[in-house]
Amino acid sequence: MNNLKIYFDKDINTELIKTKKIAIIGFGSQGYGQSMNLRDSGCDVILGLRQGGASDIKAKDYGFKTMSIKDAVKEADIIQILIPDEIQAKVFKEEIEPNLRKGQYLMFSHGFNIHYGFITPPEGVNVIMVAPKAPGHTVRSEYAAGRGVPSLVAVEKDFSGNSKELALSYAAAIGSGRAGIIETTFREETETDLFGEQAVLCGGCSALIKTAFETLVEAGYSPYMAYFEVCHELKLIVDLIYEGGIEDMHYSVSNNAEYGDYTRGNIVIDKNTKERMKKILTDIQNGSYAKEFMEEFHSGSPNFTRMRKESEGHLIEKVGHEIRSAFKWGDKEKLIDRKKN
Repeated sequence: MNNLKIYFDKDINTELIKTKKIAIIGFGSQGYGQSMNLRDSGCDVILGLRQGGASDIKAKDYGFKTMSIKDAVKEADIIQILIPDEIQAKVFKEEIEPNLRKGQYLMFSHGFNIHYGFITPPEGVNVIMVAPKAPGHTVRSEYAAGRGVPSLVAVEKDFSGNSKELALSYAAAIGSGRAGIIETTFREETETDLFGEQAVLCGGCSALIKTAFETLVEAGYSPYMAYFEVCHELKLIVDLIYEGGIEDMHYSVSNNAEYGDYTRGNIVIDKNTKERMKKILTDIQNGSYAKEFMEEFHSGSPNFTRMRKESEGHLIEKVGHEIRSAFKWGDKEKLIDRKKN
């Protein structure tokens, strides 16, 4: 096991980022969270957006200076690309690359397009990454609460000689120096991030929840009880794991629950599951998943659109919305307001 080096604000030149003009390309979840935090940290921030579009209107409502992507690239020292992975290469080729100059810093929050070669930056341009380990709305809410989320930083190309220092300074400005910053590589961030999303955080978790929900409902139990047992309570368990690891979760739950963990968990997640996880990882490592993903979106997203619609129509979504709307903890003070951020 490698020694863990974590950077905090005290280890970082937090003023360095304030000497640079930052262009944030995109105002989705990460664009919103990072640009808000940067501005509150005293940084010079502009937004490169399609003028008159929904994101442009939202950004202006928050008081940001916006301009076309090509103009933002020309004006900035740092270009942080926070538009969806599937359109980054096209936008880069048409609007970013022709306007780059030597000495600028091209920044990403996910290594996907660099690692798989969909984007090839020109010589003389620094290529760095600052990847907050949380959705953009959480990046913002934690910063606003006086805390921060951990970030990963990586340097792919360092022509100016200070790319790591600048990446650390940027990460500190979005609040990550309060929580901790770890250095990695574009390859490691990309492959572990995709695997985590597919096997556990999004794919594995949502499939496990839906399958358990269906099992209970099909056995005749109330869908409301099923929702509470396999979805609502999941957050409570994950919070315990987040704060103190699996050991603290075991300490907090009943002996009955802990015994059930040891004796039944491996029936659901067995050695065959691990073999299938290895296949997922292999597809990520050899680039076949990246190729599949990009081809899906370049063909108009027919499968993605169908699967999204099927997921949104699942009974658990209807039941969950009804329960969350009925309880005090439901729709109040939500992190995400699709009309505003």
